[in-house]
Amino acid sequence: MRIGGLLHRNTETFLTHIFGHGLEDDRYVVERFKSGADGQIRPCDAEPAKGGRRKRRRTIVSRKAVREMRPARDEIIVCTAVNMKDSGAQIWGAYATGLFAQSCRR
Repeated sequence: MRIGGLLHRNTETFLTHIFGHGLEDDRYVVERFKSGADGQIRPCDAEPAKGGRRKRRRTIVSRKAVREMRPARDEIIVCTAVNMKDSGAQIWGAYATGLFAQSCRR
């Protein structure tokens, strides 16, 4: 049975992982990543910087904005508290979790 076929276009399944003290701070640094079909995780929203290297874009948002974030199916959002570096949340899209991927083992 393939579980991946059970997801419909309007499905909003995602996984939230709270770490440290959770969402106790007022401001959070947000980083977004894309999960590829090959299992690689790459930063998204990267802009070209001087020297030809790409620089990750980080934004600072409020606690309310973090609570309302919804990732795309293949997206991972990492929110780290500004004042408490060991606290925050990770929000994983349905396909980024790997729960709906077909297993190679038989």
